[in-house]
Formats: sequence, C-alpha cells, structure tokens
Amino acid sequence: MALYVCALCGYEYDPQNGDPDNGIEEGTEFEDLPESYICPLCGASKEDFERMGDDADDVNT
Repeated sequence: MALYVCALCGYEYDPQNGDPDNGIEEGTEFEDLPESYICPLCGASKEDFERMGDDADDVNT
C-alpha cells in the first residue's frame, strides 16, 4: 500500500491506519477520502499530498 505525504509539512497518510482522529477508518484508500479532506497537521488540501511508494516497490528482485 502506498503512503501519501503532505508536501507542505511531511505528514504521512497511511491507508492501513486511516486517520481515526478525523473520522477516517483504517483501510480507507487515499482515493476514497472526501475531496474536503485536509492535512490534520497543517490544513493543506488533499491535492497537496504526494504518493510515496507502494507494495510493488518493496519487492526485491
């Protein structure tokens, strides 16, 4: 699963953990977050997050 990092403050959204403090359940994919989702640390918009890695990147060949 990919992590999504806020480009402004570095907060990492991990879909496995969700964001329970803000009503986002564990297992909620970033794409399924509401468009109104904001970074819980700095208030940046969902558009300010960047995808960082995924399971395919973790495979050693």
